[in-house]
Amino acid sequence: MRLCDYMSNCLLHPTLGYYTTRDPLGAAGDFITAPEISQMFGELIGLSLAQSWLDQGSPAPFTLAELGPGRGTLMADVLRATRSVPGFHAAARLILIEASPTLRAAQGRLLQPFAPQWVDMASDLPEQPLFAIANEFFDALPIRQFLRAGTGWRERLVGLEGEDLVVGLGNPAPHPDLSHRLADTKDGDLVETCAPALSVIAALGQRIAGHGGAALIVDYGDWHSLGDTLQALKGHKSAGILDDPGQADLTAHVDFEALAQTATTTGCAHSRLTTQGVFLDRLGITARAQALSKGRNDADIATITSAHRRLTNPEEMGNLFKVLGLYPAQANSLPGLTS
Repeated sequence: MRLCDYMSNCLLHPTLGYYTTRDPLGAAGDFITAPEISQMFGELIGLSLAQSWLDQGSPAPFTLAELGPGRGTLMADVLRATRSVPGFHAAARLILIEASPTLRAAQGRLLQPFAPQWVDMASDLPEQPLFAIANEFFDALPIRQFLRAGTGWRERLVGLEGEDLVVGLGNPAPHPDLSHRLADTKDGDLVETCAPALSVIAALGQRIAGHGGAALIVDYGDWHSLGDTLQALKGHKSAGILDDPGQADLTAHVDFEALAQTATTTGCAHSRLTTQGVFLDRLGITARAQALSKGRNDADIATITSAHRRLTNPEEMGNLFKVLGLYPAQANSLPGLTS
């Protein structure tokens, strides 16, 4: 089977899938995301979106959406930070895109005062102004991998060798969707594609270009896909991608160039790709950390300082994670980003 089918089954099988059967977040789970590290992350993202909403004339009503909201922690921080923005909450219609029943339940408990609604896909979002967040969402979407073979490509596939799962290669074949990669690859190079990601971006871009709004995409990856980035994580440690199907998280680095190019085809503009550390610094995370530290005991101050460092330091999450903004072609880029 193709890697994308293997990933889909491992992550989203109705009864055996990783995301459909558990809460993977936090110390007891397999990974920790930025919103779980500090409230500062969600607060600053919320204020960036709210300022963009004000800059675009405060459209009402509008969709406030999050893709893959985890436990709802990020959205709760966004809503707390924006409660003093005049008219923002009154105009917002909160919609969450979430596949996991377990996580939907957690989101419902935390965000109940804001009457969240859930949809399965970005294409289900209403046709109205959209202000959206996707933090560590695109990295979990199923990918395909191709090895360059002359002017064709060999797809990496998952199969059986006896009773063991193994990765093998399909026969060389042309792939028109990869014809543009013949100019920047050589025999043996591996490239990854993610068709579901492009479908999501097209849906977001169409709404933003047509009705106004903005989106902030935060994830690990880079501008251009080259090399094998598929990885498994279990108990906060790396694992083999075939070791425990359905019991480990599977992710791959995001090709931000492909996202940006797809957004452009919808008539939507995109920002420059910016590291998370620079983005948060521009939004004032240091001042926010200092404000949170006032009057706190030494242990609390150490926790806040550690969170600030983890989110922004180039050797931690600061350079690994990148931020891409989407916005209408006639509007300004979002606060924290440049066009």
